[in-house]
Amino acid sequence: MWSRILSPRLICRTGFYWRSLFTMKLKTSEFQALFNDGLTGLAEVFQKHRYELRIAGGAVRDLLSGKQPEDVDFATTATPEEMKHMFQSAGIRMINNKGEKHGTITARLHNENFEVTTLRVDVQTDGRHAEVEFTTDWQKDAERRDLTINSMFLGLDGTLYDYFKGYEDLQNRKVRFVGSAEQRIQEDYLRILRYFRFYGRVALEPDDHEPETLAAIRENGRGLGAISGERIWVELKKLVVGDHAAHLLELMYSLELAQYMGLPPDGNVEEMKRVWQNAKDHSPKPMTILAALFHCPEEVEKMDIRLKVSREEKNLALFLVKHRRELRKSEDEPDSLKPFTDFIIDSRELDSQSKVCELLKYQGEKKLLTELCRWSVPRFPVSGHDLRRVGVTSGKEIGAALQKLRDIWKKSRYQMDKDELLSYIKP
Repeated sequence: MWSRILSPRLICRTGFYWRSLFTMKLKTSEFQALFNDGLTGLAEVFQKHRYELRIAGGAVRDLLSGKQPEDVDFATTATPEEMKHMFQSAGIRMINNKGEKHGTITARLHNENFEVTTLRVDVQTDGRHAEVEFTTDWQKDAERRDLTINSMFLGLDGTLYDYFKGYEDLQNRKVRFVGSAEQRIQEDYLRILRYFRFYGRVALEPDDHEPETLAAIRENGRGLGAISGERIWVELKKLVVGDHAAHLLELMYSLELAQYMGLPPDGNVEEMKRVWQNAKDHSPKPMTILAALFHCPEEVEKMDIRLKVSREEKNLALFLVKHRRELRKSEDEPDSLKPFTDFIIDSRELDSQSKVCELLKYQGEKKLLTELCRWSVPRFPVSGHDLRRVGVTSGKEIGAALQKLRDIWKKSRYQMDKDELLSYIKP
């Protein structure tokens, strides 16, 4: 499956001491599965014009972990202008030119999009954006990336190019910044959250951080305040549903990051840890875990202003904060779903069952959750038209009668049919 080639080079450049470049050959089924007609055609174009093309970033990490990557990004020695010339000559369509100023050209071959980015170095950064300069040096491009496990390249012949021991870190389940953690963070403060997110995906132990990494994060945490809420929310959602999420959120609070991320500064961390333990095996939504941190609806509103979450996510947080204590199983019938199904029936909202499922995850009610997931909302069998046929004519009387019959129907556990219910209406 593997063959190894060691290239003994030690290079010092811009403060980085690069150990021996590590290369190896990857020949897994996941790697071979990438070579469809689109990628084959793309490779032929670059080969014809004598430019290098390699798989970059997260796809390399996934392939080395035995996973089939969902997205595959490519890096090349060709500039955007050179790529455009190549693709135009080959009659290949290009789409979405927004990434061109950062070196990315998107080519469409065989109904598939391929994002190819020119090798770059950061000339100047402000913690959010970077001015880049194109290069043909693969090591320089690897140097500007965030984590060692994301800084590797994979040639289309299966050769791995690893400049910062990313493969070794991946094998040892370590998450480290490339070079200086402080420098990488100051180039883009969002890398703080990316560190935690990838820690949850890679690390085996919940608390195996390098002290100097945590120190750099603490010292630079305020930089998150300048990052857009949308970017923070993308990372935070992924982090919360990963491994070690409760530990990582607690750590983020101890490092005093919450105030810059839209989370309540005095969030209920103990409640969050309990909820995560309850829900982690049941695919909770990110907001189900985060809702435990909020003490009141006002804190949810503040979070929404900062992170600009979706309406559905905000409403779920408000629902959980409001109902997590009052909507619970009955002490008299602890195995009964009735309090929850009655709530769903009364709410008449399309997503009420989904919200109650998240509430049961929050509360750790695994048995009731399983039952509710199988439950179908029954249809109330009586309408205003039915009441008019039995002599109830005014709008006010119809409303009162429908509520009366709905209460009777709920007490029957939704078993009574139309005729049985209408028998309660006196002519």
